[in-house]
Amino acid sequence: MTIEIRPVTVQYDRDIRQIIEQVGKEFGAFGEGFGPSDPEVQAMSQHYLPQQGALYLVALKDDKVIGGCGVAPFSKEKNVCELKKLFLLPESRGLGAGKQLTIECLAFAQQFGYAACYLDTLSNMTTAIHMYEGFGFEYLDKPMEETLHGKCDVWMLKKL
Repeated sequence: MTIEIRPVTVQYDRDIRQIIEQVGKEFGAFGEGFGPSDPEVQAMSQHYLPQQGALYLVALKDDKVIGGCGVAPFSKEKNVCELKKLFLLPESRGLGAGKQLTIECLAFAQQFGYAACYLDTLSNMTTAIHMYEGFGFEYLDKPMEETLHGKCDVWMLKKL
């Protein structure tokens, strides 16, 4: 069983949108102030352009999209990017896809020249938080000012 990681393209937009919405609902992260409600979710391939410092990757198992994760500019002044929309189908968790996606996103961020990576999430996403800790993300006391996701309750930052 291998997990294949690919950049998002138009052919994956519908599948990853459905996964983001389904998993968002599962964890209570749906509606205003949560990532799954961002307009970009409707067509991820149109919003994550590597030449603009953004990359969204999808994970496939047996040619089926099982999840995704991205990185995009957060604050140009501070040279900070944001790890965004890491969502995996329930049946695909524990296979290492989240780790693979995060490794590739952070590698892209470093290659692009970002100095740090921010993320916000929910405290009930304990498995993801544990993974972020393992990657060296450190807790912040409050969200960074530019955040769009005011309903999240965990904020982390990693120096790259």
